[in-house]
Amino acid sequence: MTTLPDEPAARTLWDAGWHRNALRQPSPNFGPRPHGAGIDLIVVHSISLPPGQYGSGAVQQLFANTLDWDAHPYFQSIRGLQVSSHFFIERDGTLWQFVDCDQRAWHAGQSCYRGRAQCNDDSIGIELEGLEGRTFEPAQYEVLARLCADLAGRYPVAHVAGHEHIAPGRKQDPGPGFNWTQLQNLLAWPLARFPIETRGAANTIR
Repeated sequence: MTTLPDEPAARTLWDAGWHRNALRQPSPNFGPRPHGAGIDLIVVHSISLPPGQYGSGAVQQLFANTLDWDAHPYFQSIRGLQVSSHFFIERDGTLWQFVDCDQRAWHAGQSCYRGRAQCNDDSIGIELEGLEGRTFEPAQYEVLARLCADLAGRYPVAHVAGHEHIAPGRKQDPGPGFNWTQLQNLLAWPLARFPIETRGAANTIR
């Protein structure tokens, strides 16, 4: 079970909006959040570049705008794309950060959740190295749960959802291979914080 950090511990985890345990690679793809935005949503994504290939370093390059578009035929289909996420968790659990959490990363796109549109404005984006429909590694769940708890120690996190839940029909990640029950059990947060379709019968109602 992942527990929420106490206040002194939470302070040692953060350098402003940068997590001290993450490898830092600043992305130019970010902007200010709207005035008064409450950062209360965590959005879970999946990504691999090229799709289904892991450990290439291409995800980090994409978010840093340093990807060689000619290095693989697939990259031509995303040529010129400028996106970012706050965090990226590799298959072995290595944690990267690209955007200060106090800033607005470009991860959600056109989206709506809990009655609010433009989820980039008040969310934290976390990318898992993986492919829609495939499974994820135990180390990724452990790091994701710790990171969610750390974020909740600094921000008023009240919701955790997948990209597929905030942009239904447009996005499908992290997809059916992602085990929401595993994340819910690791966090032991009220199930009301998660999309209703992820609250499986195997969970204990909390």
